[in-house]
Amino acid sequence: MLEELDIRNLGPIREATIAPAAGMTAITGETGAGKSMLLSAIRLVSGGAAESSRVSAGADEAWAQAIFALSDDAVASEHSGDTNDAGSGDADSGFTGAAAAVAKAHDAGVDPEDGELFLSRTVRASGRSRAVLGGKSVPRSVLGAIAGELVTIHGQTDQLKIAASSRQREFLDRVAGDEAELAAYRKAWDALAAMDERLERLRSQESSARQQADYLRESIDRINRIDPQPGEDEELKARRERIENAADIAQGVGSALGALDASQVDVDAADGASAVELINHAVTSLRAIRVGGTFSEQADRLESINADLGDVVFALSQELGDEGSVEDLDQINGRIHELGDLARRWGPTLADVLAWRDKAAFDLEDLDASPEKVAELESERQTLYDAALAAADVLSAARVAAAADLGARVTEELGSLAMLGASLEVRVTPRDKADDPLGPYGRDDIAFLFTPFEGSPQLPMGKSASGGELSRLMLALELVAADTRGGADQTFIFDEVDAGVGGKAAVELGKRLARLARSAQVIVVTHLAQVASWADAQFVVTKEPSDADDDDLGVVTTIAEVNGETRVHEIARMLSGSESEASLDHARELLSDSRLTLPLAGAGAAVD
Repeated sequence: MLEELDIRNLGPIREATIAPAAGMTAITGETGAGKSMLLSAIRLVSGGAAESSRVSAGADEAWAQAIFALSDDAVASEHSGDTNDAGSGDADSGFTGAAAAVAKAHDAGVDPEDGELFLSRTVRASGRSRAVLGGKSVPRSVLGAIAGELVTIHGQTDQLKIAASSRQREFLDRVAGDEAELAAYRKAWDALAAMDERLERLRSQESSARQQADYLRESIDRINRIDPQPGEDEELKARRERIENAADIAQGVGSALGALDASQVDVDAADGASAVELINHAVTSLRAIRVGGTFSEQADRLESINADLGDVVFALSQELGDEGSVEDLDQINGRIHELGDLARRWGPTLADVLAWRDKAAFDLEDLDASPEKVAELESERQTLYDAALAAADVLSAARVAAAADLGARVTEELGSLAMLGASLEVRVTPRDKADDPLGPYGRDDIAFLFTPFEGSPQLPMGKSASGGELSRLMLALELVAADTRGGADQTFIFDEVDAGVGGKAAVELGKRLARLARSAQVIVVTHLAQVASWADAQFVVTKEPSDADDDDLGVVTTIAEVNGETRVHEIARMLSGSESEASLDHARELLSDSRLTLPLAGAGAAVD
């Protein structure tokens, strides 16, 4: 919810802080006092257009900041990993409302601090602006995306959003609670879209694809024909080095063996005793000493050395005669050349060559544009299409049922909002596209058709009513959505919702705003005491002459919360324009009545 709104140098407002109630907050004041500046501040922090003309006269810049308090569940949702890509709201994360705002803030590099998000905007008199999220500069579109999940403004200039068919579809899906059906359809649609993309790639690039496929096929055949093994080239190079140095190896190994153990080679005994024999002689000599101790220990050490020498002699003896022939060298060089050619083309190592071959085999399947392959993919595509169509039918059924209920309940609410004869029809029709009726969100065209008064033709929303009538229609829609789906986890701001309303209808309007405030935060800009009396908190906007000699405005707008008798006086002013005893008594009675538990027509609920 909106925890605090701070404003500096915006229009006639030099400085103001508003802390709305968690339930319903009323913003009141005389016409022209500057109530619209509050909406301007909200729009600024929501990424709206920055107008330098809104900067207070004599000030260098205007500044607005909104602090949103988030529930623990919303803050925790960013780390839960449990998302549903098909859900309405944030299509990327699958979250909605505050949870989606947290996810989008995280994507922008900002996480909530102590369960709060800070959105601020600075507008310089020169016309430039700066958007800040949690102390970090961001594009204003980021503020718009995040604020769009937290705040919904229903004012004359904001009603055009609901005129978009995509917004009407999102609203209907929210009321229908068809997240599971929509998720199932989106999964089927994504698979179908991927297959269509694959087929289109084959058809549109058939010639180049065929050439690429031929290249891959020939390359794979060549690699398979040579059949390289990982590390084979290094082993062959080592063997080649032995063959090329065979004479030096034979001479060196033979001389070493002769010195270590003459029995391993054909060495003349006259050349002298070998190392093994000499050590054996030393061991025998030491053992002959009858005195124990160090002599026996040294004999043991010499025997251990002799055992190691035996291992060396055995290893060297295995190397004799293993260098290979000139013919072997020719075969090895030929194999090394083949492997080197593969490494130069698809390496640099043979392991890379093999990895390229395996990947090329998969790519070849996608590039195979043969009639047989295309026919196979078209058959798969038909299967995917049938599955998507079946999922779309299930989704459509859920929407049709919800549309009928939504239209009937909204029409009932409109009757209690001084709009007798007004009605809403939510029409769900199959998309008029015979060749392929499916789209990313199903097969339905959804239209909200509003009849503002009896006898009026049905017209699309946004083109059929005044700002006040549309605000009341949106109130009715949000009421039904809240009753159906519970808390909206949002802040709703209503402007002009009381235009053309008075008397008993105004009381009913106040009741319904209070009812919506039981599941969401509601802020209403109103000039009707019958509406303001239902609020949990009331702020009064007042314009007065400035006491400061250097104030270029000449007037100053103040915003203050009213409580107790101060609120009674404000309600009395709204009722009759005066604060007579009769007006004050009437105001007290109205405030008292607004807190009674009364049944709500068509709602089956009550407001305390």
